[in-house]
Amino acid sequence: MIKCQDITKIYQTGENELKVLKDVSFEIKKGEFVAIIGPSGSGKSTLMHILGALDRPSSGSYFLAGQNMLELSDNELAEIRSQKIGFVFQSFNLLSRASVLRNVMVPLIYDSKTSKPDRQKKVEGALEAAGLDRNRWHHLSNQLSGGQMQRVAIARALVNEPDLILADEPTGNLDSKTGDVVLETFKRLNEQKGHTIILITHERYVAEHANRIIEIKDGVIVSDKATDFSGLKVK
Repeated sequence: MIKCQDITKIYQTGENELKVLKDVSFEIKKGEFVAIIGPSGSGKSTLMHILGALDRPSSGSYFLAGQNMLELSDNELAEIRSQKIGFVFQSFNLLSRASVLRNVMVPLIYDSKTSKPDRQKKVEGALEAAGLDRNRWHHLSNQLSGGQMQRVAIARALVNEPDLILADEPTGNLDSKTGDVVLETFKRLNEQKGHTIILITHERYVAEHANRIIEIKDGVIVSDKATDFSGLKVK
C-alpha cells in the first residue's frame, strides 16, 4: 500500500535550513492499522501531510498503491486525495449548519459518474459503517455531541471507499470515554472491513489501539513495533 524511502523534508527560513524529516523509510501493507506517534515538533504532522499528498518531500520517494506520488502534478495529487485518501481531523471540519447526510455527501458532490440514488446509498452505507445511529442522520452537525461529530467525519472519509484513511489526532477534542468509542470504530473498520488506517497521535494510550506503532522523534524513526493491545473489544 505505502512505501516511503529516505523521505527528507527541509524548510528554508531565511538563510537557515530546518530539516524536519531525515531519511525516513518504512512500508505499510494493505489492511494494516498503524499509529505514528511523536511529541510536538517530532515531524509526525509533516509526515502525515506527505502521506496525504498535501505536501511533497524535499527528497526521497513515496509510493501509494504502486503509484509514484512525486511524479504527479498538483491536479493529479488533488484527484488522488479525493478518490484514494480519506481524512479525519481533530477538529472534525464539518459544515455546522448542514445535516449529517449533507456533510457526508460533500466528497461526492462533483462525482458526475455516480447517480443521485447511488450517492445516497454510499452516504448511508458510510454512516452505518461509522456506527452513527439513524435517528441522528437528519440532525445538523452542530446538534451532535463530539463523539457523534467524529463519527460523521469518519463516514465522510469512508464515502468514496478510499484505499487509505488518515486520522490526525482524532480523539484530541474528546473526553477519554468518547475517545475510546471512536478508537473502537477505527478498530472495527480495520478488522471487519479491512480498511488501511494510519493514526497520527502524541498519546501512547491512543497509539496502542493500533496493531503497529511507528515512533518518530526529531525527524527520525526511533522504533517500529507491532502491538499486542486487547483493551478494546470490537463488536
